[in-house]
Amino acid sequence: MAITTPGDPAGPAPHAPYGPLPEGGTVRPITRWGTPVMHAPQQRVTAFDDDLAALVADMVATMRAADGVGLAACQIGVDLAVFVVDCPDASGRQVQGVVCNPVLTLPEGKDRRLDDDDEGCLSFPGAYVECARPDAAVVEGAGLDGSPVRFEGDGLLARALQHETDHTNGTVFGDRLSAKARKRLGKQHDKAVEEFPDGWPADDRT
Repeated sequence: MAITTPGDPAGPAPHAPYGPLPEGGTVRPITRWGTPVMHAPQQRVTAFDDDLAALVADMVATMRAADGVGLAACQIGVDLAVFVVDCPDASGRQVQGVVCNPVLTLPEGKDRRLDDDDEGCLSFPGAYVECARPDAAVVEGAGLDGSPVRFEGDGLLARALQHETDHTNGTVFGDRLSAKARKRLGKQHDKAVEEFPDGWPADDRT
């Protein structure tokens, strides 16, 4: 998921309840909307091995190079239901984690409140529009070693958990917009296209 203003890398130590995000990955080009892998449910993770760890390290490196707060495997062209997040919650606490085979739970009834903040996607860079989502979310799944993980969040973290779980189900946030809002999103994207050439962010480093 994209944000309009990157966070402060010199802030407090992140909250990583299941261990730090893997380091040492390679920055890869980000896959764009319209590519088939972005619009179909992803294959479940069944092998929690070195190949998965290497993939996730690449995802982390790519997310950071693009100044994102979340990234799913399909966004680097891999058909696998896994995502990473490095995102603040409503209190400003930075939360890091990896979720394989995510299952999303959202508030219902009187506990359900919508947040209409702007949303953007690294796979449709340079564009942000309001997208109504519940202001709290829980995602459960498996971590890098196959053990159960659970992330609960509010604020931007809630939005990121929903956005990235959507990716594993073949949904981009543009699918959740009205035709008018999606048209506005497309115009923003088109204006910014020169800032995000093919190969970005892998070919955009100095």
